[in-house]
Amino acid sequence: MTAIKFSNTNAQFFPTLKQRVSDYFEENKISPTGNYILYIKSAILISLLAATYIWLVFYTPSSILLALVLCMAMGFIFAGIGFNVMHDGAHGSYSKKNWLNNIMAYSLDLLGGSSYMWKYKHNMAHHSFTNIDGMDEDIDIRPFMRVSEGQKKLPMHKFQHIYGFLLYSLSYLIWIFSNDFSKYFKGKIRGTIAIPKMTIGEHVHFWATKIAYVAIFLIIPIFKVGLLKTILGYGLLVFVTGIVIAFTFQLAHVHEEAEFVAPHGEEFLIENNWAVHQMKTTANFATKQKWHGWFWGGLNYQIEHHLFPKISHIHYPAISKIVKQTCEEFNVAYVEFPTVVSAIYSHFMHLRALGSAA
Repeated sequence: MTAIKFSNTNAQFFPTLKQRVSDYFEENKISPTGNYILYIKSAILISLLAATYIWLVFYTPSSILLALVLCMAMGFIFAGIGFNVMHDGAHGSYSKKNWLNNIMAYSLDLLGGSSYMWKYKHNMAHHSFTNIDGMDEDIDIRPFMRVSEGQKKLPMHKFQHIYGFLLYSLSYLIWIFSNDFSKYFKGKIRGTIAIPKMTIGEHVHFWATKIAYVAIFLIIPIFKVGLLKTILGYGLLVFVTGIVIAFTFQLAHVHEEAEFVAPHGEEFLIENNWAVHQMKTTANFATKQKWHGWFWGGLNYQIEHHLFPKISHIHYPAISKIVKQTCEEFNVAYVEFPTVVSAIYSHFMHLRALGSAA
């Protein structure tokens, strides 16, 4: 595995920014973790999931159209819980209490994923080595897609800007039924970053929650509403979940303005320090629209999240002003798309450009 090191250029940028953000919390006498706003949001999302599930499975609507709408809604709720509840919990920013952070992180296990694998794949690999080929799994969709110039060119990539959006719809299904198990059995993330050996309790938790997920969202519905209806409803659920989750992370890191790194040799030096590298590989989108911020759990403020993952997303709108000001002073680019549509367009154009070169 290539050893990645970051340079020390513009060394005062991040220390200055960290101090200013710290001063903000001290001066306003608030905690950087979540508060009642986040707790209410969590209660709303979890209650919506429970209510929708009970309605669909135990009081199945006679209208097929209504049932399909509810399945789609559940897909958005799945994503919303992941963005708002699980994500903050896994980063330790949901609460000052570690046990509560862990419980919230476990919401991913309820939804079919593995919080254990997520912490290493996302917290360690993605946040440490953003957009570094071979280290960041989020940009490794090979062989189906080519998102950086360092990745191998294939003839089919000429059409990736078209079929890529369909591929995203399968991403959640692949994640929970393939990628998690690949990491589990190989003990590595994409064959490069080793995952610590699991304890007996962690092994039991992994298998128990996977089985529970299948029982809750497949076996019980099959018995209650039938096989074909369950397949149709579940297919729509994972389709929506996959699209929403994939787009959220792709819009932030795979677009025309983003930089990608293809390391080579036993040791590779990134030309920027870690914080500046995050700025060059990350973008915000639709930050002026409050509904987006509520649903996406602040992940549309992806810059602030990558710089301060231990700060709850409910504080990102406030600290974004500090980040922008500091970036301007240190001549560090701050990339932000005004709308979701503009971010999708940039992502689309990036995929087309990389595909056309294939």
